[in-house]
Amino acid sequence: MAFACGAWDQDASSHPALGAGPTVSPFLSLLLSISAALSEAELDSMKFLCRDKITKRRRESVRSGRELFEILMEQQHIGSDNLHFLRKLLERIRRGDLLSQVEQFEEKGGLGTPDDQSDEQEKRLLKLANDVICENIGRDWKKLLRQLGMPEVKLDRIEADYQFKSYEQLVQGLREWQRWKGKDAKVADLIKALRGCHLNLVADLVEEKISQLNLEPDEINIKTLPCPSDMDEKSKSAAFSSGPK
Repeated sequence: MAFACGAWDQDASSHPALGAGPTVSPFLSLLLSISAALSEAELDSMKFLCRDKITKRRRESVRSGRELFEILMEQQHIGSDNLHFLRKLLERIRRGDLLSQVEQFEEKGGLGTPDDQSDEQEKRLLKLANDVICENIGRDWKKLLRQLGMPEVKLDRIEADYQFKSYEQLVQGLREWQRWKGKDAKVADLIKALRGCHLNLVADLVEEKISQLNLEPDEINIKTLPCPSDMDEKSKSAAFSSGPK
């Protein structure tokens, strides 16, 4: 069944198809999943919470979560890169399970295909770098994100959503940057931006943490010890005969 509302088509077009076949927008799939899980009472509560955003006439016409989300998308209260209001609605109706779905979507960068995401090693490095940055940068968070090229409108929205919480503003800002860049989000860009802001000490800390990560004992063992199947018979014999006597 095709959706009649242009908001769904517009958001779907923001996730272009890969290869020859069409793809389904992960964001719209998320909204459909949430809509299907809402009870009638929960939907009524969400409509009530939207009183200051949607007119009474339009609220009364809403019969499903999908219809409510269509209106909220039309009015730009929610979007694939703007989930703050949706999270608030789910918090108010005490649906922690659905809130977890939204948070997982955000953690994945709002992307549903592997080609759009950083590889696992880069994700690990980005998480480590983000942790270091968030622990060592306070009010300079907007300066850093501007250096990373984030649009001012996104920074203003983050600042408004998390007023007087500079740590959370930076956390959300870095998440937003990763979603925005997708597979092109690299630790090297973070380090370059830090140095561009003259935050050289923090850049040094990030590089130091990454170098420590690459020297972890378990990783050294995995990378350097030969697998038995790769050893010839002579090597195996030497390995087993070299133990304590």
